[in-house]
This record gives sequence, C-alpha cells and structure tokens, in this order.
Amino acid sequence: MKEKTKNKKRDFNPKDAILVFSSFTLICVAVIFALIVYDVVTIQNFLSFDKPVRIIKSIIIASLSLLLFGVILTFCIPSKYIEDTNQNYQTCSFISIFGFMFLGALFEELLFRGIIQNSFYIFIGHQWIAIISTTLLFLGMHIHYFKKPIMLINITIPSLVFGWIYFETNNILVPFAAHFLMNIGMTLLFKYNLIRVKK
Repeated sequence: MKEKTKNKKRDFNPKDAILVFSSFTLICVAVIFALIVYDVVTIQNFLSFDKPVRIIKSIIIASLSLLLFGVILTFCIPSKYIEDTNQNYQTCSFISIFGFMFLGALFEELLFRGIIQNSFYIFIGHQWIAIISTTLLFLGMHIHYFKKPIMLINITIPSLVFGWIYFETNNILVPFAAHFLMNIGMTLLFKYNLIRVKK
C-alpha cells in the first residue's frame, strides 16, 4: 500500500496540472470581467499602475523576504514536519516547472485576492478582516498540509503578505509576481540541491 502511494507521488505530471490551472484561471478571468462590467469592482481597484515605484518595491521586497522565510523554515524544521512537495519536481524540466508555477500562482491570486478578498472587502468594508478571512480560505484549500500542521505557517504568512500588498498597490499583478517568484525560487533551490531539509 505504501509503495502505491509513493508511485502516485512520483507520477505527478506538471503538464496535467498546467491544463487544470489554465481552465480554472480562465474561469477566474471571466468572473473578474463580470465583476468589473457590473461595477462590483473597478479596473482601478484591480489593475492600477498609479504607483509604479511602490509596485516594483513591493514585488522585490515581498518575494525576497518570503523566499528567505521559506529557506529559514527549511533549515530550522526537521524533515518529518515538512511536506515533501518539492520532491515531486526533481525529474521535471525547468519549462514544466515554470509553467506549473506560473499558472498555479496566477490562478490562486486571481481567485483569492482578485475574487474572494475583493468580495470580502466589499461586504465587510475592512481590509484586514478581508485579508484574514481570505487567508483562512486559502489554508482550507491546502488540506494536504493539515497532516503536517507546522506547514500551515509556510502558507499563512505568504497569504497575509499577498493580501496586504494587493491592497497597498491595487494591482493583482503584484501579489501574483511575488507568489510566482517565491514558489519558483524555493522549487529550484530544492531541485538543484542548493538547500536541503534538516534531517
């Protein structure tokens, strides 16, 4: 039974995940388009370029800080408490990893920050309640981490940061870029054995 489980993990195919994420991303784009058309949100609240310096700073600082946070967690937490997700990418090509990480981050940000966080903010009217509520739903989506609860820290902090920088910049591309750079950075560090989990 354990061998079958291991084989399932080895059979992970980023191309299948890319297809799934592409489909869900298109659905999210359609929903956001409808929200803009019906004046639920404005394009200015969703894709503002009013503060270009803040946008660039937010992407750089958030992605590097979260990457450093992930590396520190990797070195501090014993491997038995860490989800071995990055092991699945060891044999995948860089292009497959890039596509999977790009579409995964795009889908999650469109759904969680673009649709859910905006909806919470519209109905509740408080930014941090919207960010925290969205983060709780984000945690719920990552149920595989519930087996190793310490990993929830690994997604709680980034989710809070993504929510905050989205409201700070009013540009969905900012949390998307930070999310993508953090994910691909960690994955490549593991893939090329630049970091390893603590034994």
